[in-house]
Amino acid sequence: MKQLLKDIIIDQKSFLPSKKTIIRSFSEKYLNNEEIIIISGVRRCGKSVLLQQIRDRLPQKDYFFNFDDDRLGNFTVENFQQLYEVFIELYGEQNYFYFDEIQNIVGWEYFAKRLYNSGKKVFITGSNARMLSKELGTYLTGCYIAIELYPFSFSEFLDFREQQHLLGDISGTIARGEIQSAFNDYLKQGGFPIYLKSEDGIVLKTLYDNILYKDVMVRNQIVNEREVKELVYYTVSNIGKPLTYTSLAKVIGVKNSTTVKNYLEYIENTYLLFSLSKLDYSVKAQLRNPKKVYAIDNALVSRLGFHFSGEEGRLLENMVYIELRRRGGEIFYHNSGSAECDFVVRDGFRVMQAIQVCYLLDSSDTREREIRGVQDAMDTYHLLEGTIITNTHEEEVKYGDKMIHILPAWKWLHL
Repeated sequence: MKQLLKDIIIDQKSFLPSKKTIIRSFSEKYLNNEEIIIISGVRRCGKSVLLQQIRDRLPQKDYFFNFDDDRLGNFTVENFQQLYEVFIELYGEQNYFYFDEIQNIVGWEYFAKRLYNSGKKVFITGSNARMLSKELGTYLTGCYIAIELYPFSFSEFLDFREQQHLLGDISGTIARGEIQSAFNDYLKQGGFPIYLKSEDGIVLKTLYDNILYKDVMVRNQIVNEREVKELVYYTVSNIGKPLTYTSLAKVIGVKNSTTVKNYLEYIENTYLLFSLSKLDYSVKAQLRNPKKVYAIDNALVSRLGFHFSGEEGRLLENMVYIELRRRGGEIFYHNSGSAECDFVVRDGFRVMQAIQVCYLLDSSDTREREIRGVQDAMDTYHLLEGTIITNTHEEEVKYGDKMIHILPAWKWLHL
């Protein structure tokens, strides 16, 4: 095993990111604090590149190992000590460890905790949210900081296309037209680096298949491929619509709603889909209420044959949801029975934002409905400001001592 590990380390050391890499956001404070840094996110969102960028900013960078290697089929937690010994043989004693896709090894947290206890700095990436499960979190309590990485933000998308200058002076008609055009591209192309490099739908299809088969079905020993594929297809085709486990069970033809709940949990663990709950201060009611489902990236939604009504509006709502996740905070939807607001964001026990998404405010009925929804959330949670995100419309609506900001999505993304 030690010779195999040595061969893999040497092979992987020759890996270099492509010349065109975008510097991902990563706080300087995480580089030299004591905690284990766990970077999780969907496959191919850029975790490995970020890990390389972190290595480049630190004085010791040789203890790197990628566990997503077919030669490691027999690697177990007992082999970590051998890996450590090989590192020392090759490079001498060092204090920084970089482990890519470590979730493939059952029990990895024990080795990470041992390194932490001995004063080593550990950076870890993984493609499964189960890495941060309750059990693991309990074992590593106080020892780690979790960071979720997503496909490119709009700013990173512009950086990739060498159009970052568009976020400069946007006062003129031409400048606003250019940034609106770039946003329209981002809305449909999404932010997966691997897709943006080629714009080849086969790349997306391969990524989707790998997530579905390797990360969902094989990992969770699911034998009914049809049920899982139909569940993903239906939920993505109904982005942002209230769904219940019972209704989904009927759609995909399973008798037990618990099966659907389990399937969705497995899928969410891969970061492919996310479920959104209605904000209710009764935990039981929150669990009982319908969920809304959103997808990790608009390219997967728009390029893989999913079809739904009001495509631009659904894509915009999906994009806003992912951006809210990127910014942090607990996200819910609001429904009082008489009005609904797409997103409310809570920090601790207090709701801080109410956000409505509407691609076009093109009729008086639509305008009235969208304003009423955000007003209802503002009144419920005692907010003085609310936001309606549109494609191009910009306006401020005042009522009483409160203000609703209506603004184009590209401008909101730049805030």
